[in-house]
Amino acid sequence: MIHPHTELRFISDEIGHGVVATKLIPKGTITWVQDQLDLVLTPDQVANMSNDYQQIIDYFTFRNNKGEYVLCWDMAKYVNHSFKSNCLTTPYDFEIAIRDIYPGEELTDDYGYLNIAKPFKAKDEGTRRKTVYPDDLLKYHSVWDKHLKEAFQDISSVNQPLKTFLNPKMKRKVEKIDKGEAVLDSILTCYYADK
Repeated sequence: MIHPHTELRFISDEIGHGVVATKLIPKGTITWVQDQLDLVLTPDQVANMSNDYQQIIDYFTFRNNKGEYVLCWDMAKYVNHSFKSNCLTTPYDFEIAIRDIYPGEELTDDYGYLNIAKPFKAKDEGTRRKTVYPDDLLKYHSVWDKHLKEAFQDISSVNQPLKTFLNPKMKRKVEKIDKGEAVLDSILTCYYADK
């Protein structure tokens, strides 16, 4: 489930639609939670679908660390890629704002941590990276872990409208991390290697 202070907007002919903040979403805010309405498909289920469905799956899903395809039920499936993303996935089935996201600004993910199946060239944003690769998590996890650690410092001090949608196990883990009773797991635990 995507954060309630967002809306779907047309971004450009090249990009299509995207998810845009309607109010300030502060750093440390949970921006998306995998909830009970999201559809989780096994690789076998996807392999048995027609090509038309597989194209939809390829475009609108990400893969978790088990290789399952997650299709978000709401507009979260329209969050676009950026090498300078303002959201970051966590090992706890949610994403977090790694900096303040201002009204009118698009929420973005770096697809490098979403276990894509094939590399693709992305829009040039003036960064060293020009292509997203399936193994980007192996290369950049330490950078992303640093961003997560910084964002988690604010997790209990900002409003969290999506907190009630966290599964109980993940909610307890986050509370323990916040209290210093547990260590933040590496984003590397989200990695799935194709066989």
